[in-house]
Amino acid sequence: MEVFLVHPGGPFWAKKDDGAWSVPKGEFEDGEDPLEAAKREFEEETSFAATGEFEPLEPVRQPSGKTIHVWIARGDYDAAAARSNLFSIELRRGSGKMRQFPEVDRAGWFSMDEAKRKLLKGQVAILDQLAKKLQAAD
Repeated sequence: MEVFLVHPGGPFWAKKDDGAWSVPKGEFEDGEDPLEAAKREFEEETSFAATGEFEPLEPVRQPSGKTIHVWIARGDYDAAAARSNLFSIELRRGSGKMRQFPEVDRAGWFSMDEAKRKLLKGQVAILDQLAKKLQAAD
């Protein structure tokens, strides 16, 4: 079983690898269906439409205080073909010079062991839940 992860774009994350990757995710608005928001965010971060049967995992609270909601589904995406939307930041505070970067600069498929090493520490609990679901399905 391999896990699809994304690496955040922008200068802060450029030279970080282990402990920097994430599950594709984003925020949803009040009143927005969380699964539909997750599908939208997945497509914005990867350019792939999320399809299939979705199974929810328990929400995971991040060290930042945000709670993320994750669904799992089987998929076959070409990680090398992933393309992301862009965001703008001011590189030097007060300079007024804005630059654009991809929200996600690359994607990849990882074994469970690799994914645990690559993922942000606050998201490793997602893999633990996934492993339990896979064991229960056997």
